[in-house]
Amino acid sequence: MNLPFVLLCAALCAVWIPPLPVAGRRLPLWPVLHLAAIAAAWAGGVLQAPGVAALALLAAFAFGSRWAQARWLRAALMVLAAALAIALFVHVVPGFRNPKLYDGIRFTADALPFTQYLNFDKGSAGLLLLAAFAPRSGTRREWRGTLATAGLAFVATAVVVFALAVSVHQVAFAPKLPVLAIQFLFANLLLTCLAEEALFRGLLQEQLHRRLPAGGAVALSAVLFGLAHLAGGPAGALLAGLAGLGYAAAYARTRRIEAAVLVHFALNATHFLLFTYPALAGR
Repeated sequence: MNLPFVLLCAALCAVWIPPLPVAGRRLPLWPVLHLAAIAAAWAGGVLQAPGVAALALLAAFAFGSRWAQARWLRAALMVLAAALAIALFVHVVPGFRNPKLYDGIRFTADALPFTQYLNFDKGSAGLLLLAAFAPRSGTRREWRGTLATAGLAFVATAVVVFALAVSVHQVAFAPKLPVLAIQFLFANLLLTCLAEEALFRGLLQEQLHRRLPAGGAVALSAVLFGLAHLAGGPAGALLAGLAGLGYAAAYARTRRIEAAVLVHFALNATHFLLFTYPALAGR
């Protein structure tokens, strides 16, 4: 993983670091690391002017929605932040040249070929949403509750999702430990799971909870998560929706982003290490 992405991943992790005392003020570390990542991405050809402008706009929308006094302005800026973040997630914003981590690899003989990019656009958007919107665990008591909830939600979600995935021949049991496992899991945790949960739970579901009963917020966010995975076909979208239900339930129980991220990552890691990844080629 090259320098821009090392710095971006460090910025994502630094969101949990308390602000540091600097010249009599307390300043967060993550923006410094993100600016360093942007500079390295610019120097390395990963990022061009339109991409920089898009990230600056997203930061303005996201943090502006937190600081705005008028309710209508907060809502409008939040909608703009969500729309721009989604555009960055699906890579339609110009100005990014995301490098491939690996291209067309088959982890097992019966699997579809898999290509993974290091997505500076999605990772940066996830970082800004995480820092601006996502409620995070802070105390030991919160972390204990988060971990306990995530463990239970993972077990329940994994049983349902993988039982259905095997029964519809989406995947088969295929335990493995590829040479690229550490690279894949590291990138998946920070640039996929953390980014997606910052959008679907930290922003969208959190706002739904403020407007709907808990069950409605959970169900709607899971449906939206499934629809976002329609590129994987109807079966893939259904399985993603069921998985999203587990992530959403964990978030609803704790109202802390880490619970959803941990369930999401544990499910993805189980899929990668124990089942066909990403899916059976002959389905």
